[in-house]
Amino acid sequence: MKSNTKPKVRKAGKKSFAVGFKKNWQLYVMILLPLAYLIIFAYFPIYGVQIAFKNYRPRAGIWGSTWVGFEWFEHFFSNYKWVQYVRNTLTISLYSLAVGFPIPIILALFMHVNRHERLKKLTQNLSYLPHFISVVVMVGILNQLFSPVSGLYTTLMNALGLPVKDLRSDPGAFYHLMVWSGVWQNMGWSTIMYVAALSAVPAELHESAKLDGASRWKRVLHVDIPTILPTICMMIILRFGQIMTVGYEKVYLMQYPTNLEKSEVISTYVFKNGVAAAQYSYGTAVDLMNSAITLALVLLVNWITGKLSEGENSLF
Repeated sequence: MKSNTKPKVRKAGKKSFAVGFKKNWQLYVMILLPLAYLIIFAYFPIYGVQIAFKNYRPRAGIWGSTWVGFEWFEHFFSNYKWVQYVRNTLTISLYSLAVGFPIPIILALFMHVNRHERLKKLTQNLSYLPHFISVVVMVGILNQLFSPVSGLYTTLMNALGLPVKDLRSDPGAFYHLMVWSGVWQNMGWSTIMYVAALSAVPAELHESAKLDGASRWKRVLHVDIPTILPTICMMIILRFGQIMTVGYEKVYLMQYPTNLEKSEVISTYVFKNGVAAAQYSYGTAVDLMNSAITLALVLLVNWITGKLSEGENSLF
């Protein structure tokens, strides 16, 4: 005899969903706007990705443009500088990850350990404020600080009797200015997730560790950090999802003809050749290749973190 359990399970599932929807319909209504935003601005534009395989002409439209296959991808890889663009993108991203990822964790642990409420609030306010500075203002601050004529850096170097160098146009200084200014601007905002995770650490664990004679430093190492480790793994996977997306605005504003060797990244290359030069198919092809590399890196990092944590911190 055939079992009739499956239809019953389905009916029970539909009934439970209907009950849950009726009980919490306000929550479902709240997600309509974010869902519509994702559909319109994240999923619907995927339709236009096909122009990467066509010779797109605005008059002909997407369907009317001729199919060229992988011609634009071959055109990019025939450019002898493509390795330089990928290398610059990866260098800035990995440098920013290596420096900018642990600093918010350390800052969050400091604020969690600190028992002086005034000092904690002062640290939070001072570290959060730079996040709200726009990219244009941030680059303007860098230009003022490192101006070879009247910048603070020039004043200090002259006072010390050392030679002054224009760091803004120096290729060797571009990576450091780009990364460390970003760390200063975003480290406070990045601590919010870790501060929230640390606030959920059970007090019983600290009390048990105190009874065992553990110092505050050992409690940080053996109680706080292991508790927020799933959050750390999740955040590092999300950061790798942006590793090929440096953000062309800040890089573009910091570019000089003398530092293009280090400052030309894939996003600025796509902007100059795909948008400014109206080569839409070529720009889409390069950006699609960039997205494919990002997807591969995310899957690789997710697999590694899943293996290290036995699947507990894997997103997929």
